Amino acid sequence: MLDFREPGDLGVFIDEQGVSQREQSIGGDGIYSGKELGFVFQTLRANDLIWPYVVGNYLKGKSPAAFDLLYWNADATNLPGPMYAWYLRNLYLENNLCIPDRLTMCDVNVDLGRIDMPSYVLATQEDHIVPWRAAYRTTKLIKGKTQFVLGASGHIAGVINPASKNRRSFWIDGTAGAEPEQWLASAQATQGSWWTHWMKWLKTHAGKPVAARAQLGNATFKPIEPAPGSYVKARVD
Repeated sequence: MLDFREPGDLGVFIDEQGVSQREQSIGGDGIYSGKELGFVFQTLRANDLIWPYVVGNYLKGKSPAAFDLLYWNADATNLPGPMYAWYLRNLYLENNLCIPDRLTMCDVNVDLGRIDMPSYVLATQEDHIVPWRAAYRTTKLIKGKTQFVLGASGHIAGVINPASKNRRSFWIDGTAGAEPEQWLASAQATQGSWWTHWMKWLKTHAGKPVAARAQLGNATFKPIEPAPGSYVKARVD
């Protein structure tokens, strides 16, 4: 999502007072707790991600069944406070990213319209974090040739959809430049994972294969520490 005018359910959490509070508390220094961020996402689908566990765990004393997507969902990552506060204001609150030259990053003015490379834009139909109609507007913000693909399911399951399972479906090749609903009405439904389509698209734009590095870094840029970095493990009180 590059155009945040319709951010979906997350928009109810974003206002000037809330963003200002974040800027004062962690905007200059600090860390935003991954657990708190995870709880925000859980509240968006409380009937699926909160109350079943209150009833089953707390009231009935049952252990939750093992579920790979919930394990993924529970693996929260802490975020740098200044980055998070900047992100909230400039994207969610003021929608500055899609305004040419409004933002500057690394001393470069940002204008999405100058992007002229091929782009593969993926959205998922039931995504409650990145509404697919908002993601579709990316195709109108950048000038390069775009391939828009709409996957079935939601924010996690629709993206993490291994081709070997041959589950779900995706839509491609709708009328370019149309509004989201018009695009979907003219799009072609395809059974299986969007991964196979993505791999074919990548091959048309790829150069010669390059062997993976045996060692990270070089004489100038030494490896700092193993990924994902120590900040994600910092305790936030």
